Parts: sequence; C-alpha cells; structure tokens
Amino acid sequence: MKELIDRRKRHRMPVVFGPTVGPRQGPDGQAYDYSESPRASVAVSFLSEADALTQLLPPGCRLDGEPIVTVERSDLLEVEWLAGRAYSMLAIKFPVAFEGERDCVRGPFLSVLWENRPEPIISGREELGFAKLYCELPPPRAVGGVYEWSALWDGHEFLRLGLSDLADADPPPPTLPIDGTLHHRYLPGLSEPGLADLEQIVMSPSGARVRTISYRKGKPSIAFVRSTWEQLPTMYHIVNALADLPIKEMRAGCLAETRGASDFSNQRVLS
Repeated sequence: MKELIDRRKRHRMPVVFGPTVGPRQGPDGQAYDYSESPRASVAVSFLSEADALTQLLPPGCRLDGEPIVTVERSDLLEVEWLAGRAYSMLAIKFPVAFEGERDCVRGPFLSVLWENRPEPIISGREELGFAKLYCELPPPRAVGGVYEWSALWDGHEFLRLGLSDLADADPPPPTLPIDGTLHHRYLPGLSEPGLADLEQIVMSPSGARVRTISYRKGKPSIAFVRSTWEQLPTMYHIVNALADLPIKEMRAGCLAETRGASDFSNQRVLS
C-alpha cells in the first residue's frame, strides 16, 4: 500500500489523490508571492456594550479596551492561487486579549468570516482555524456619492453596509500594539454532540507588508437584518446575535486600496 501522506507537503480531504493545491502550496509545491496582492476594503466600526460582546468571546479571551465592533468587507483581486480570479469576504472583529499559560497576546478576534467562494472557505477552516462561512457578496451600489454593500444567502439580505461623504485622508495609526488576529478553532467530535475533537485559540501573527494605495474616510452606516430559520436555516442564530448588539455610537468608516498580504503560513496555536 502506498504512503498517503507526504509529510513535506500540505494535504486536505480527499488525501487519496495527493497533496492539495491552495493558497499556501501551488501546483508544483511552490509558495506564492503576495507582496503585490491587490485588495479593496471598506470598514465600519461602532461602539457597543462590553457585556454583550463578552458573551461572544471564546475561552481565555477578554475584551481589550472599548467594546468596538469592526465590520470589514474586502475584495481580493487577481488571486494567483485561484489562477487570477477574485473573491470577497466579510469579517466581524472585536478587540481582545488572550491570557494563557504560555502566551499573552492582544489583537482583533475574528468571530466570523463570510466568503463567496468555497475554495478559500475550505482551506481557511481546515488549515488555519478561521470561522468561515459562505454567503453572496455582490459588488457595491453607488448612487449620488453614497456607497452600499450587502451580504445575502440564497437571495436573503442579512447585512447592509454604507458609506457617504467620502474624502481623502491619511490612514490612522494603530491605537494599540497588536500581536495578530485571533481565532477560535473548533472541530466537533464524531457522533458525540457537545464534545470537540479539537478546540484551540490560534493566531495569525502581524507583520505582513501592506502598502496603502488610497484611503478615504466617510460617514458610516450598518444594519444587521434579524432573520428567521426559514430565511437563514444554518446561520440565523449568528446574524441575530450580531443584530442584537447595541449600537451606542458609530465610530469610523473608511474605504481603502492596498497592496500586499500574508499566506498565513506562520499561523500558530496559543496556549
């Protein structure tokens, strides 16, 4: 019987066909150069309530500073590992600190990340521990200087994001030192409801070289649409939890174009 796993290469199911091609491994096993990867992003943040956000944090994490929710929509363009295709993603983040036996780090906790292609969803969930889900992320609408983005599943809109009064600005400096982005990696046990085969806090370390090409600030707006089980059979509980977060004050809105990214090969487990 042949040896299924080549320990020098990355594999995902189905492994019987050999090593997996993906964002961290090309057809010949090579790594990709992400130094000029183009990205267009819109981010909106609002002040919520600490008690409400605390209910959404994984073990070992606590809020770090103000209870700010950041919603970021990004369009990744000319993606080499997808042979030049593009895809979009929608991230919901909170600022947290993780305090473990070995590691004490701070950074945004990526609570959920929606994407509109299966390939980055599968690779990010299995190889990195990102909490990825699928949704439709159509191009923005722009009328009279007002930009609007939507997120939908099977035609049902569950998020509306907006920016208006856009003006050129300088990117703001980081308000806190950030070690990386934190994730709650969870693999359920087979035939054992409530038990996990694996549960970890993992981190995408900071340090990717990203250049800002353009940056504009604007007046933000956001609305999560409370949804029924019939409308979002597997995600209504997530969207409704986000819709229940109090919006005490809108904080910031921006539209940016950047170059450069990470392939997350330095992803690591915290303990």
